[in-house]
Amino acid sequence: MKRILILNGPNLNMLGTREPQIYGTDTLSDIMERTAARFAGRAAVEWSQSNHEGALIDAIQQAHAGGYDGIVLNAGAYTHTSLAIADAIASVHGLTPVVEVHLSNTAAREEIRRRSLIAPVCIGSIAGFGADSYALGVEALLLKNQR
Repeated sequence: MKRILILNGPNLNMLGTREPQIYGTDTLSDIMERTAARFAGRAAVEWSQSNHEGALIDAIQQAHAGGYDGIVLNAGAYTHTSLAIADAIASVHGLTPVVEVHLSNTAAREEIRRRSLIAPVCIGSIAGFGADSYALGVEALLLKNQR
């Protein structure tokens, strides 16, 4: 069975109360539980969240070292600011594929959110489908791993 890590960045622990008009009212736990249940029998979906850049980098490296088949990454605001996370993804590129996901349509938001520093080193990006963005990311990895 494929092992997928869903990795969440800063402020995603505040889902459910954080700007519900943008991010919805589901908590991160709600979204992760639904996503894992959706892939029961097809993939072992594990998840983690950190507000700290270094912890996210460590998780990317550990997922690679641990033999995960892919990472679904919502890097939050680090998407637009972190060369270090982009470098971590690049260091496992081709070995542990990473799909960038966002709950909101970042291309339709503020100017700073329209540029992703991690997109060039990810195998793809999914944005704007709310909580379903995570499931779409897992599906993309499963399809990638079938080839």
